[in-house]
Amino acid sequence: QHGYDGEDFISLDLKTLTWVAPVHQALTTKHKWEQNRALMERQKHYYTKECVDWLKKLLAYGKSTLQRTERPRVSLLQRSPSSPVVCHATGFFPNRVVVFWRRDGQELHEQVDPGEVLPNHDGTFQVSVDLNLTAVPQEDWGRYECVVQLKGIEDISTTLDPAHIRTNGGDNHILAFILTGVAVVAAVAVVVGVFLCRKRNDSEKCHKPVDSDTSSENTEGQKLAPEYQPLSTGQS
Repeated sequence: QHGYDGEDFISLDLKTLTWVAPVHQALTTKHKWEQNRALMERQKHYYTKECVDWLKKLLAYGKSTLQRTERPRVSLLQRSPSSPVVCHATGFFPNRVVVFWRRDGQELHEQVDPGEVLPNHDGTFQVSVDLNLTAVPQEDWGRYECVVQLKGIEDISTTLDPAHIRTNGGDNHILAFILTGVAVVAAVAVVVGVFLCRKRNDSEKCHKPVDSDTSSENTEGQKLAPEYQPLSTGQS
């Protein structure tokens, strides 16, 4: 089928092997092309055989990608007690995913702020949907749940439970614990280093050799013992 200026111009009827001209301007082309019977036979073979075979091969080559399905990982996040609760789904493929909040089994269209589907570095995707709970008492949070729907897998439903919400406060506690551990290790290393240094200094003092120059000076300055003093000769 061929078109011109956004409209159908001429098409080939594979059953009758004739060209169909829906507009008057295509009649000249129709008569000219129908004179080449061999060309129409080749076109019929291409569209009914070769083209179909190529499509099947390409589908087989791309099967690993076209039929690939990666299950999403779902987390509930909250920056602070006054911030919205975020339902974050990541690691899923393909990108045709549906994420929404519902209360008592009914999908919510208010209190929610859906985000865009974004790519990850590994070829998968992620998306977030915020839920505003400013006017909802915490005892009613159990009525809410985040639902993730992806073709080829069962729906993933996550109930809004404060115990399962990851907050910045929890991350800060972990960071503080790590920093404390590093500080303790550093302090122990300093104490051990000082101890070894003092021990080495004491060992060097005990085995330090006597200075030869000082020894000579002391020897010269000492008086000889009486038995080694020369006898004086009297004058005659």
